[in-house]
Amino acid sequence: MSRASFAAILAFGALSTGAAESHEFWIEPVLYQTEPGFRIIAAIRVGQAFEGSSYAYLPDNFLRFDLEQGGEMAPVDGRPGDRPAVNLEATREGLAILVHVTRDYELEYDSYEDFVSFVESKDAAWVLGSHADRGLPEEGPVEAYSRYGKSLIAVGDGAGQDHSFGLLTEIVALENPYTDDMSDGLDVQVLYEGEPRGDAQVEVFAKDAEGTVEITKLMTDKSGLVTVPVEPGKSYLVDSVLLREPKPEAVESMGAVWESLWASLTFAIPEGT
Repeated sequence: MSRASFAAILAFGALSTGAAESHEFWIEPVLYQTEPGFRIIAAIRVGQAFEGSSYAYLPDNFLRFDLEQGGEMAPVDGRPGDRPAVNLEATREGLAILVHVTRDYELEYDSYEDFVSFVESKDAAWVLGSHADRGLPEEGPVEAYSRYGKSLIAVGDGAGQDHSFGLLTEIVALENPYTDDMSDGLDVQVLYEGEPRGDAQVEVFAKDAEGTVEITKLMTDKSGLVTVPVEPGKSYLVDSVLLREPKPEAVESMGAVWESLWASLTFAIPEGT
């Protein structure tokens, strides 16, 4: 059954989903490795299992869209309607980092059962007890949501380090997937309001050259840390969702009773590493 409200359809297209499924948001470069002087081309995508539609560059739909190169941050410039949304020159050798924050959206569930399935799939069953304790109705819960995406791209030698960009929630790579030893996996940290998010579910989507995707669910430790198993020649989407009571403005403008915050990180592991 469809979870999407009319507002969500306007925002991201007509996306139909099963009760226990959800739609990830991520940044997907055409090439995760390029050279100075070439173009960094990347799509913003919404879909399932690391497969989804590419959405246009629409300034009204994001609060932040930046590219860091060589430690210098600049806005991702484009024309409304550009697809893919990112098409910029790689000006500096090193690790380039794309950062994207959407505006708030609203979603109305078709049924309480759909809401329960979503919440349970994100390891947030506590929400159901709180929903009842707050005396909230079960018919058609409304959820506010926003997305916080990052992508790591190697330009030339790809040297550099990911870091926190001060997003409400984000996933930080503590190692460089293009230059560091990945034989024991890639360490990442999940943050919320700048603090480690412990005991948080992390979903890992690993895509090989043929497009086959494997999905793994992991949990962060008390310090928000988790090691993502990786293999050369694959690209990765790491995703973590946090549910919380909505901020007052979301209650007033949308009638939201819950809010979800989606953090994602994409990168690739080069062949031969």
